[in-house]
Amino acid sequence: MHPAFSVVFFTTATGAGYGLLALLGVLGGFQIIPPDFWLGLIGMGLALGLIAAGLLSSTGHLGRPERAWRAFSQWRSSWLSREGVASVITFVPAGLFGIGWVLFGRAGGWVAIAGLLAAIGAVVTVCTTGMIYASLKPIAQWHSRFTLPAYLIFSAMTGSVLLNALLQCFAIGSKTLLAASVLLGLLGWGWKLATWRYNDRLDIATTANTATGLAGGTVRSLEWPHTEENYLLKEMGFRIARKYSARLRQITQILAFALPVLLLAAAFALPWPFAAMLSVLAAIVQFAGMLVERWLFFAEAKHTVTLYYGR
Repeated sequence: MHPAFSVVFFTTATGAGYGLLALLGVLGGFQIIPPDFWLGLIGMGLALGLIAAGLLSSTGHLGRPERAWRAFSQWRSSWLSREGVASVITFVPAGLFGIGWVLFGRAGGWVAIAGLLAAIGAVVTVCTTGMIYASLKPIAQWHSRFTLPAYLIFSAMTGSVLLNALLQCFAIGSKTLLAASVLLGLLGWGWKLATWRYNDRLDIATTANTATGLAGGTVRSLEWPHTEENYLLKEMGFRIARKYSARLRQITQILAFALPVLLLAAAFALPWPFAAMLSVLAAIVQFAGMLVERWLFFAEAKHTVTLYYGR
């Protein structure tokens, strides 16, 4: 698949934003994180800013962005439409939670309920995003048991690293959150390795014979149905050289998982403000690594339609 940067940034930014929003909603609403105006303002601003930026960037891949609103009407059958509906609905409790927690400095009661609903909405929205890709049967690398959990794991991982960096900057960092960030980083790393192992060993049963329904003999293309590349080949037939794929996988492991885990582990042994500096660096490095990981997620996927073009 062609890895358009708008979609790569969308999945990375919204995943981190929803992960941070869910944690803020639960931990802030139930007074685990104390109400503080600047902490709440920066935290909610970062979470909602990442979500809004990601959602807006996703329209850049559309041929007619001004018609994006029509996708909301297909929620009965389309995961893309359900994602749009869920993302808009989530803004309502998130806004109420932000008003109560940030502006009024309150927690518990209706603020806790709003925070919990915002967290649920964030999780549901991430699930719908994952199902957009997991439901696509023509792309075997996505239509597997690894896709949906990966979206949830990566969202929790990046959200926890962002929250840890935020709390460390305000000198109220939690060892428990720091440990959870390290464990989620290791979990995400292991899940990504398992996903790559599964995809590399994937035996796709669909061939030119089964795709055309011609069972006898061997079906092969004598010539292309057209003389120039079209939309399908550009979007669905994108190919990446194996050597580049291997190198980008190494970069992903270093930036998205290994280096953040090492930086966060080092933060355990260092006092403030060094722990804060390492936490912020871990968040920045991990976000860059997840951009590479998302790029590979699209670039390594193969659509069945390419069989009609002899690929």
